Amino acid sequence: RLHLVTWNVGTASPPPDVSSLLQLDSLAPTMDMYVIGLQEVNSRITNFLSDLAFDDPWSIFFMTVLSPLGYIKLSSIRMQGLLLLIFVKHVHLPFIRDIHTHYTRTGLYGYWGNKGGVTVRMSLYGHTVCFMNCHLPAHMENTEQRLDDFEKILEMQFEGENVPSTLDHDVLFWFGDLNFRIADYGIHFVRESINNKRYNLLWEKDQLNMAKKKEVFLQEFIEGPLQFKPTYKFDLYSDVYDTSEKKRKPAWTDRILWRVKNLCQHASKESELSEEEQTISVTLNNYISHMSYGISDHKPVTGTFGLEMKPLLSDPLVTLSPEGEWSAEHDVLISYSAVPEFPSSAWDWIGLFKVTFRHVNDYVTYAWVEDDEISSNEDSKQVYMSAAEIPDTGGEFLLCYYSNNLQSIVGVSQPFQIQPNRTLMEKDLTQDENSWMKKPDNLESRNEF
Repeated sequence: RLHLVTWNVGTASPPPDVSSLLQLDSLAPTMDMYVIGLQEVNSRITNFLSDLAFDDPWSIFFMTVLSPLGYIKLSSIRMQGLLLLIFVKHVHLPFIRDIHTHYTRTGLYGYWGNKGGVTVRMSLYGHTVCFMNCHLPAHMENTEQRLDDFEKILEMQFEGENVPSTLDHDVLFWFGDLNFRIADYGIHFVRESINNKRYNLLWEKDQLNMAKKKEVFLQEFIEGPLQFKPTYKFDLYSDVYDTSEKKRKPAWTDRILWRVKNLCQHASKESELSEEEQTISVTLNNYISHMSYGISDHKPVTGTFGLEMKPLLSDPLVTLSPEGEWSAEHDVLISYSAVPEFPSSAWDWIGLFKVTFRHVNDYVTYAWVEDDEISSNEDSKQVYMSAAEIPDTGGEFLLCYYSNNLQSIVGVSQPFQIQPNRTLMEKDLTQDENSWMKKPDNLESRNEF
């Protein structure tokens, strides 16, 4: 289950609550993956430079919301105001590989990143999946420029060997502030159609729908029905369309589309796919806007998808677990084993993480798999961690094996308990008793009052 968000946030700070946006209050099963594409994140020079050194406020905000629920930030990429974040449940980490990111500037003839696309691709259970967050040129008359820019973004190439081009991925999601408008009709007809919920009257004049009928490269992209109000342009903190002097005509600028490669290939042969050939399918469960969010002149749009796939990977590259009972009173051991074809490196490490960890660098401590190895045989190896590195307070943790060659986590242990340090607890208890029994020097003076 994949939940995809696109939102032009208009340089605003995060809102107080995003439960409905992320469907956290839904009774449906929890999501396996969140893909969050933002446009117009505050990118003033001072903000942008500080965000390059540290996570930006929106990334921190979503990590704060999602990490307690068992999601880790798998990948992110930022280009000025464009931000793409991907969060996944821990259980999927060993089956997500070959993560690459890319950005394409299209503003100012390709020299400026205020417009363009940011992209993350990966292998998910052996299937190639690509996510593309775009902010295309504005204004009614720039349809051709939007299409040209999108074609340019599609042509970009990821770095690395054997990484497929964008359109060669099994599934490609395309979303963002695509800025397509409603042509021909006047503002009064558009607003009246919206007020009467007769959105179908506007679909045929939607510039993206019209382009999909003419442009071959767009015809393979699928979109759910636009059964929600156009998401642009609103007065801030309201559901009233633009009352400023400009009085922008409402439009579905914020969109989510997808493309399944093997459907495209077989459609050209006019043959149905057998179950054996159909190794991955995408189902749209809902496609909606969220009118309650008013921090920007755009309303966010979400798409919830089911990805059904035949796993081409069924075993993690590395299996690992803690040995015995863990506490900070003694050194501890980790056992792990790798599949024969695993490309290990001297720079691989095993991290100890809280179960609510935010991203791969959010470890409590780590051990180098070669430097800290204490035993090895054909079946498994053992690595130690020093007692001094183990948290005294204890709690629930897990272990992750990070592969330097693959630049990703390739093994995750089951969650386990670390026992609190009894010696430290007894010491704290003794100190508390002593401080309780000790008579304060100024007690008599207080009693005089």
